[in-house]
Amino acid sequence: MNIIIVDQLAIRNMLKQCWSRQSSSLWTEDNIACGQCGVTSLVIQDRFGGDILKTHLANGQMHFYNRIENERIDFTDEQFTEPLLYLDQLATRAEAFADTNEAQYRYLSNAFRSIVK
Repeated sequence: MNIIIVDQLAIRNMLKQCWSRQSSSLWTEDNIACGQCGVTSLVIQDRFGGDILKTHLANGQMHFYNRIENERIDFTDEQFTEPLLYLDQLATRAEAFADTNEAQYRYLSNAFRSIVK
């Protein structure tokens, strides 16, 4: 399935239905995208391919997102109140996975797969 053909808004809405405290310990009802970047970038890469990218945040942490067919796609950008300065640095799956854990990854992967069908 090609993500460029698929409506990115529809994918974002599907992810919002999947995100929970089970996919990130930082999740809150007020900010459901909080802490979802690493795990989401992995699940999106599993489904659509492409690269995982990273950018440094002011607090020293990393933010992960995807590049598919030369297009930056950040499904978790709404967790931030200020616009991000995207550095578009290539990240490894291991780096993105360091932002999550196996249980959170399995949960989001299964939830997203079941909603996309």
